[in-house]
Amino acid sequence: MTRPEMIIDRSTPEVACDSYHKWREDLAIIKGLNSQFYRLSIAWARILPTGYYNGTKSINQEGVRYYKTLLRAMNKLGIEPMVTLYHWDLPQQLQDDFGGWLSPKAADLFAEYARLCYKLFGDEIRWWITINEPKQVCEAGYGGGAFAPGIFKPGEGNYICAKNVLLAHAKAYRIYDEEFRATNKGKVAMVIDTPWFEPGSQRPADVAAAERARLFMYGLYGHPIYYGDWPKIVKDRVALRSRAEGLKVSRLPEFTPKEKKLIKGTNDYLTINYYATHMANATGEAPFHRRSFYDDMNINEWINPAWPKGGPGWFSIWPMGLRKVLNWLKETYGDHEIVITENGLSDNTGAIQDPHRIKYIRDHLSACLDAIYEDNVRLVGYMAWSFMDDWEWTGGYGSRIGMYYVDYNSPNRTRTRKASALYFREVCKNRCLVENCV
Repeated sequence: MTRPEMIIDRSTPEVACDSYHKWREDLAIIKGLNSQFYRLSIAWARILPTGYYNGTKSINQEGVRYYKTLLRAMNKLGIEPMVTLYHWDLPQQLQDDFGGWLSPKAADLFAEYARLCYKLFGDEIRWWITINEPKQVCEAGYGGGAFAPGIFKPGEGNYICAKNVLLAHAKAYRIYDEEFRATNKGKVAMVIDTPWFEPGSQRPADVAAAERARLFMYGLYGHPIYYGDWPKIVKDRVALRSRAEGLKVSRLPEFTPKEKKLIKGTNDYLTINYYATHMANATGEAPFHRRSFYDDMNINEWINPAWPKGGPGWFSIWPMGLRKVLNWLKETYGDHEIVITENGLSDNTGAIQDPHRIKYIRDHLSACLDAIYEDNVRLVGYMAWSFMDDWEWTGGYGSRIGMYYVDYNSPNRTRTRKASALYFREVCKNRCLVENCV
């Protein structure tokens, strides 16, 4: 790792939970939780070490064997794989060669990689995810620079990346649709994350600020996929500030008519990674010499001090926010099937007795039931994140988000069941949130 200071505990993820070697134990845990699905990712560089596909010689066959063995074992156990093609692990050579997601070349190479994965693993997978959390890929990776590759181009690199990531997703979707769907009968989507933004008051300006935040955070990717273009407020805001900076064109790149047609309609189901709710108020215009995604969005974002918190400072717990974001997705994009692809509690304790996590899961699943039965939201899936602790990006190993504790000081990476795992096991078994169901 070239920049260990970016990780709070200066740790590295080479081994992490070592699921590469412990996958049999992990599948037994998942089966024991009565889970129907397991969401996992394929590492681009583990299949194509350089990122480029140049025939069979460019393929890492050991990586292919690993994933095929894992996927077959999952299906044999009755655990449905939901597979992500890109979870932030760009092959380093692509970053070195042309700047990674700042170049449209990345979209074409991703499409080739996706086609290869469909060929290699399509018989085992019905639920595909192209790219996980493009906002984090682009804003954290190429805007603010907090995540790899650490490019600091705020208010510019993030938008260039967003366009290229959307093109990559669309090309991968079209390949599946045209070449593989008839045979493999799967579904393809992009996973988008956002907190819910609750207005700090019912003043029209604050209500508008909250909606603006939703459209910048989720709509930046959702709107092109469902409507073929950026949200109008995003285009207007970035254009306004670009002009004020003296630029002749907006920092937000336009889509050509051909690109709009390519991207529109490239989701078979709606997705949401949701953890927390944030508050939003209107605020004054930031100085125009200061360029950033957040200044373009132009809100005062804050955490309600009355609500419980998770480990990270942004983790503000309000289960009603999940119900609200599910309804917002339906109202904004139509009555589609929705899958919650991540939801869970991060803390810094590592406690085996974790009633706070049980409460988080129960209350958020209760909000899901309200959305289904009272609001008629077509919620068809829920992924708890995660079944075990993990290396959590800038949070390193200190951010404990699993229902199984992982001992990172042990060479065996011993897994120990938390109380929340017992609760979740019964929820999955009985399809009920309380101990005594009727």
